[in-house]
Amino acid sequence: MFDPRQLEEIAARLARVLPPGLKGLRSELEDNFRAVLRANLDRLELVSRERFDTQAELLARTQTRLAALEKRLKALEKTSAGSTD
Repeated sequence: MFDPRQLEEIAARLARVLPPGLKGLRSELEDNFRAVLRANLDRLELVSRERFDTQAELLARTQTRLAALEKRLKALEKTSAGSTD
């Protein structure tokens, strides 16, 4: 889902922008940033772009087939209603 290298980079960036007074705590805070990011990203249940695109394509095909089936059903209902009259 989320590339661990990107998580490390985000935590490092956050640690780099700390005010000068907190530079001594950089390592500890970077570990905390990493833990918070990981916990929140896990909770989001993210999917990869590839999987999302695959599911979007499947949904589009399903919607197309459904529309065709609905059109076919209406035609059959119309034919059936005309033959019972």
